[in-house]
Amino acid sequence: MKPLTSPIQTLCTHDLLLEDTTPREGVCVSTNPATGEPLGAVRLQSRDEYETTIARAVAVQRHWRMLPAPKRGELVRRIGNAFREHEDALGELVTLEMGKILPEGIGEVIECIDIADFAVGLSRQLYGLTMHSERPNHRMYEQWHPVGTIGIITAFNFPVAVWAWNAMLAAVCGDAMVWKPSLVTPLCALAMNNIAQQVMRDQDIFTPEGCDPADVFGLVIGTDDEVGETMIADRRLPLISATGSCRMGRHVGTQVAKRLGRCLLELGGNNAIIVGPSADIDLVVRGTVFGAVGTAGQRCTSTRRMFCHSSIIDQITDGLVKAYATVPIGNPLDASTLVGPLIDQRSVDGMRAAIEQATIQGCTVLCGGVEGIDAFVDDAGSFVTPTIIRVPRGASPAITKEETFAPVLYLFEYDTLDEAIAAQNDVDQGLSSAVFTDSVREAERFLSHNGSDCGIANVNIGTSGAEIGGAFGGEKDTGGGRESGSDAWKQYMRRQTCTINWGDDLPLAQGIEFG
Repeated sequence: MKPLTSPIQTLCTHDLLLEDTTPREGVCVSTNPATGEPLGAVRLQSRDEYETTIARAVAVQRHWRMLPAPKRGELVRRIGNAFREHEDALGELVTLEMGKILPEGIGEVIECIDIADFAVGLSRQLYGLTMHSERPNHRMYEQWHPVGTIGIITAFNFPVAVWAWNAMLAAVCGDAMVWKPSLVTPLCALAMNNIAQQVMRDQDIFTPEGCDPADVFGLVIGTDDEVGETMIADRRLPLISATGSCRMGRHVGTQVAKRLGRCLLELGGNNAIIVGPSADIDLVVRGTVFGAVGTAGQRCTSTRRMFCHSSIIDQITDGLVKAYATVPIGNPLDASTLVGPLIDQRSVDGMRAAIEQATIQGCTVLCGGVEGIDAFVDDAGSFVTPTIIRVPRGASPAITKEETFAPVLYLFEYDTLDEAIAAQNDVDQGLSSAVFTDSVREAERFLSHNGSDCGIANVNIGTSGAEIGGAFGGEKDTGGGRESGSDAWKQYMRRQTCTINWGDDLPLAQGIEFG
């Protein structure tokens, strides 16, 4: 095991961190998926500790919401700069604990820095609208207020970026927050939260009487039963932002709806690329390989299905199989590695089961497959070989409509664009999609009302990855949430419509006469 570097050890310091990494009740052991060795152990928090954290966050939020938004933005700016100071160490920690290659680990931290920068500018742009009233001597406008203290639930595959998407925007909007991270990546959560809280303690802009300013950024590391269920049922949290599986999202959405709270759900994706006959083949292959095997297929935007026009499918297939054969698999800290491990053995077993089902349902494995998993069976890490599976012409196997969180790519053949779009949309998920074509008509058709039904639709780039400037999220079973850029900030605030009568009379709307 590559030991934690001194900066990372410093960033992860916390009274929840334990020296003994022996698995036992009440303890979460963080394991390096590339080696199977423990990185650290964290004491799981109780429901009583959750109650204390929530109470502190709610108390400080009453003061935080009164601080002018540009001043909140200044503190977020400092937090972003603190992330910059520890960019390499944080990136290494993401790689060690989650398993993505180091450039991706550092890239995820850069995404946290970018969203902090975005939030700083946003702190001076929380705009409302003005409207003309139908009543004389009246003025109407809308304004936005902080929604309150929010809950943030994140998944293992992006252990720091998704929290930052929510936390940086929520902070400038005037919300405090409590973060429940994945129990697979608790060290990343400790490190990021430590940095944010330290910045809040080392400043003199926000000094609420009787409260710790660091409580704006709350953290609870606990089980779903002990902490998660309590959080989603908590009326003190008007908004729950949750990232995870569609199954998890249905449960969270139902529980929050019971108390008429708000949900921001980022759930599964079964993302597809359509390749038209005029597409640049080299561009297609490069874009697909990154989308399908990057992060070992563990992005919600990973490419899982590919629809190739019958005139070029053989070229595409040959190019992909050759490219897959050259992809280095191994230690994600090694500069030459492009594919690290899956997060754990359960994910390996899930990939194996999907490949076996695809074969039973009539598909053909072109590379990788069960043999590619067995090649690493004696390895201490959760490594697999990226797999390409050809689907029979005209078939729509059930397994291809499920999201397998691993590097499995299904290849389909089509004749008409309408056929391809219909097949792409014929899944429950609706996150990311792409078309490769040099035809303006095909591109515009794909982006039209009758085209892709996903929240993200790209032309001549793959499905994977997103910039923070645009709102991120999907439709259907993906949850409908939007995070990060554009006007996603509105989800962290409540809208208020205001009417001011500056005249001497009291006319009613719609010309109603009363008395």
